[in-house]
Amino acid sequence: PDISSAFSSVAHIHRDVQYGWLIRNLHANGASMFFICIYLHIGRGLYYGSYMYTETWNIGVLLLLLVMATAFMGYVLPWGQMSFWG
Repeated sequence: PDISSAFSSVAHIHRDVQYGWLIRNLHANGASMFFICIYLHIGRGLYYGSYMYTETWNIGVLLLLLVMATAFMGYVLPWGQMSFWG
């Protein structure tokens, strides 16, 4: 595997694999819904003052940063034009 074949691999799955387009779209929309749930969870924590429990809050912030880093890597991985130019 190398960088030059990353986009063509995703394009192959999207175009040639049976229901590949559906799996890719479900994956992308599922990731977006996951982040919506995370942001709602953070909002609830702010509303109810959960930030007062500093150890728990700090672990949550660390998990948020790890999830965001993982999402960034998943966004860049296909090496398409949107990934390349931002």
